[in-house]
This record gives sequence, structure tokens and C-alpha cells, in this order.
Amino acid sequence: MKYVYILESLDLAHHYIGIADDLRGRLSKHNAGEVPHTSKYRPWRIKTYIAFDDAKRAFAFERYLKSGSGRAFAKKRL
Repeated sequence: MKYVYILESLDLAHHYIGIADDLRGRLSKHNAGEVPHTSKYRPWRIKTYIAFDDAKRAFAFERYLKSGSGRAFAKKRL
């Protein structure tokens, strides 16, 4: 399974969109400061995640969420 996830910093001002095979393990890495892009805004919590059994569709959905219309969709619906 591939998980597309949206993280929310506990200050509620920052969000991060990513993809992982092991969602809990990836969250641990974000909160431990092992991911340079997210280390400044930790701690993080999972706001939303979606599981995909097809990696190609998961990567396409992650790419969409990182686009302008995808961010608007996530803000309104997720």
C-alpha cells in the first residue's frame, strides 16, 4: 500500500503533503527532525491520509495535491 498524507503542524500554520509505504514510520521521521523540509515546524500530526493499492495512482494524487487546484481541494474537502 502507498499512503498519500497531509501533515499539519501543531501550530496549525503549516501543512505538508507526502507519500509513504509506512505512514507511522514516516511521521516519526518528520517529528524526529530527519526530514529537512519539515524539521523547522515540528511537531506534526496526520491530518488526512488516503491508502492506494496502485503506486502509480498514489503518485498522481500526491502530485495533484501539490498543485494549486489540489491545494484548494484539500483545504476545502480534506
